[in-house]
Amino acid sequence: MDLNKLSRALIPDGDLIAPEEYEKIYPERNTEKGACVTRLAPSPTGFIHLGNLYSALADERAAHTTGGIFYLRIEDTDEKRKVDGAVESVIRSLNYFGLKFDEGAEINSPLNNYGPYYQRRRAKIYRSFAKKLIAQGLAYPCFCSAEELDAVREKQTQNKETTGYYGAYAKCRTLTESEIYENLKNNKPFVIRLKSQGNIENKFTFNDAIKGDITVTENDKDVVILKSDGIPTYHFAHAIDDHFMRTTLVIRGEEWLSSLPVHLELHKALGFKPPRYAHTCSLMKMDGDTKRKLSKRKDPELSLDYYRKAGYYPLAVVKYLMTVLNSNFEEWQLKNPEGDYRDFKFKIEKMGKSGALFDLEKLCDVSKTEISRLTPEACYDFLKEWVDEFGAESDKAHFENKEYILKILNLIMGVGGKKRRKDIERAEQGVKLMDYFFDDTFNVKDSYAYDKNTVNAVLEGFASVYNPADDNSVWFAKLKQVAAQVGFAAETSDYKAAPEKYAGSVSDAAEILRIAVTGMKNSPDLCTIMKILGKERCMKRLAEGKAK
Repeated sequence: MDLNKLSRALIPDGDLIAPEEYEKIYPERNTEKGACVTRLAPSPTGFIHLGNLYSALADERAAHTTGGIFYLRIEDTDEKRKVDGAVESVIRSLNYFGLKFDEGAEINSPLNNYGPYYQRRRAKIYRSFAKKLIAQGLAYPCFCSAEELDAVREKQTQNKETTGYYGAYAKCRTLTESEIYENLKNNKPFVIRLKSQGNIENKFTFNDAIKGDITVTENDKDVVILKSDGIPTYHFAHAIDDHFMRTTLVIRGEEWLSSLPVHLELHKALGFKPPRYAHTCSLMKMDGDTKRKLSKRKDPELSLDYYRKAGYYPLAVVKYLMTVLNSNFEEWQLKNPEGDYRDFKFKIEKMGKSGALFDLEKLCDVSKTEISRLTPEACYDFLKEWVDEFGAESDKAHFENKEYILKILNLIMGVGGKKRRKDIERAEQGVKLMDYFFDDTFNVKDSYAYDKNTVNAVLEGFASVYNPADDNSVWFAKLKQVAAQVGFAAETSDYKAAPEKYAGSVSDAAEILRIAVTGMKNSPDLCTIMKILGKERCMKRLAEGKAK
């Protein structure tokens, strides 16, 4: 069979250029020895989840800690899955978490010398190499219909055999020259398949950058490399793109391990040196006493929109994921509490070999810590950005008074104290913490523990002596005085010594006052809260807070 003639019949020369020319078009990158070139290569589906961020962070850190390049490629070979605006959504989501691409799709960069970064725009490259493989006898046309392939799959399943197009089931592999040209003459649709040189009986050792040495079985399946519309499959496209975009490290989920033999054979057939592959573990969560993979259906926290809508501090999410990526990051963070996480020497080899446990409670703790380190002005900016996008109309109105919000944040964050408070874990919750400072969102959540007469005596007594000019010591002295008049112990030590003599301690009297003013039994410093609220509002609440 004249394979060169066949390659031209299947893929006409047209405007294709010789495969070897692409080595000149896309030369080796001018990077330092050991620098990693990594990529994020999502499909344009519009859904980017925590697993994508996890992998993207590993890609970004692997590239930037070695002086390399992190780029964005869009794998849009499946036109049916394309969603308008999906690429911008990916970029926007990663920008929110502080991850920046050096080059790639929709990235304005002087480094954009390895595009197009959309696979559908690279069709000529794939067709050129498919044609070369046909001419070398390493690929062939397959005219099997969908119905025929379904019948093969059904037979293999019934016989409990591995499904796929291989061996005796690969009937188009042995078509004669006349049969092929007869099919072409009849305009019968076809795909191009790899003519696998592998043997399922052969095993070899492969070194994974994360998992170490693993045993791999050779591929023996004649996988499709070009579909009937001339668009490549993911397997074929990614091998060519990673070579010509000069990718040195591919970080991907462990679900791709089963495809590794196909990808290694494709690189060999194409004459390319494969990049290093690093297969990450699945993100897991505890479900009762058992671990399971995070699920789109069951776990809202898998979606990145969840973290934006709930208002997790983006740096906290990144720092928490760093603890999942490299177990020694947490120790480094303890030694460098104010350190930039990008100064940490991330190592791909330090990533876990088994399921990575995602703990939302721990993320909340990290978020509290990170927010507590902000200045009130920076915290205001963070909260206002969330309010503008997700807040209620009342929240938006409240945040128009920046000076008032800053007074509240100084209190809530413990500015000026010996130790910063960690009351705010995320924007949504932080904004709700401020509700009692505004009349339209103030509501009484807790009940008084004392009878009507006692409650009203405390509120009326304190209202008669309250002066917003009082400092904390004078304010508290007045509260003690009122408490004693109502039958409470003015000193906690007196109450502990003889509780039967008193209605309660001064702290119980303070609780009555706190519920009337804030609606809650627990709050930051009440004296400061009342100063922020102002006398008129405080007097109104003390009056309206009386027990009925």
